[in-house]
Amino acid sequence: MSAPVPVRRLRPGARLPVRAHPGDAGLDLCAAEDREIPAGGRAAVPTGLAVAIPPGHAGLVVPRSGLAIRHGVTVANAPGLIDAGYRGELMVLLANHTGEPYRVAEGDRVAQLVVTPVALAPAAWADELPASDGRGEGGMGSTGR
Repeated sequence: MSAPVPVRRLRPGARLPVRAHPGDAGLDLCAAEDREIPAGGRAAVPTGLAVAIPPGHAGLVVPRSGLAIRHGVTVANAPGLIDAGYRGELMVLLANHTGEPYRVAEGDRVAQLVVTPVALAPAAWADELPASDGRGEGGMGSTGR
């Protein structure tokens, strides 16, 4: 098991992120206050939390499939990226893809946090790229078939 990710409570009603089931990849993030997401609109939903993602890792804020399928609400910038050095409040940017407003209540599970190792490779200019299996030659999204 990995070491715990330090979490700081910024608002009284904030809930510690937990896994719904042992072995789940994501920790549930809950809303720290009520918020309405307008029909076809977006809203930043505060979690009332700040986290210390370990160096060499990233926090990914990903949608909850149940919220998406039942209510048409998902994470607008999925996945949202939390860098290891960020210490501000975690905000979940939700998008409502329906024609009706959606009300988020304090304590509702609105997204999941996945903490994962990342390669910290720098970018470098190259005159040519190494050969590949041909993907990309047919344009964006093309498998060449």
